[in-house]
Amino acid sequence: MTRLLHWSIAVLMLWQFTGMGLRLVLGRTPLVGFFVGWHQPVGTVLFLLIVIRVIWALVNRRHRPDHGAGFWGIAARLGHLALYLVMVIVPVSALLRAYGGERVFAPFGFEVFPAQQPPIDWMVTIGEALHGELAWLLLALIAGHVIMVGVHEGMWRDGTLAQMAGRRRAGL
Repeated sequence: MTRLLHWSIAVLMLWQFTGMGLRLVLGRTPLVGFFVGWHQPVGTVLFLLIVIRVIWALVNRRHRPDHGAGFWGIAARLGHLALYLVMVIVPVSALLRAYGGERVFAPFGFEVFPAQQPPIDWMVTIGEALHGELAWLLLALIAGHVIMVGVHEGMWRDGTLAQMAGRRRAGL
């Protein structure tokens, strides 16, 4: 379950960041429109998976691999905590913006929040201030996460990637 949630979230985040990156580089094009048109529904699924992932991690916290002691253990714990916090705050801020906004929030065509008339300005302002900026912070945290996988594999050769991918290294 941990692997399924991890890799599902990773693939959907890749989709989201690809779309937003293309939007920054290319502006409004049909290709960008395709990705951006799916941003809200994919983000909704991502949020649900993230909530499940957080609950799963809390329920199974006693069965998670030990990060170890010392600097690297503390850094790993803090890095994962930052990933989880920002992964939750980014979609929550989008939901706050959507709830307070003047457009119906209806991913997959099902209304979740009605349009607010007039909009709830403080919700929209906070959501707009946090969602995009923290999403780029999330991308930086993900990059750090990927770099550390490289360190685990290239320098420490401890089989972390093999374990997360579902394969056990011989001798472990």
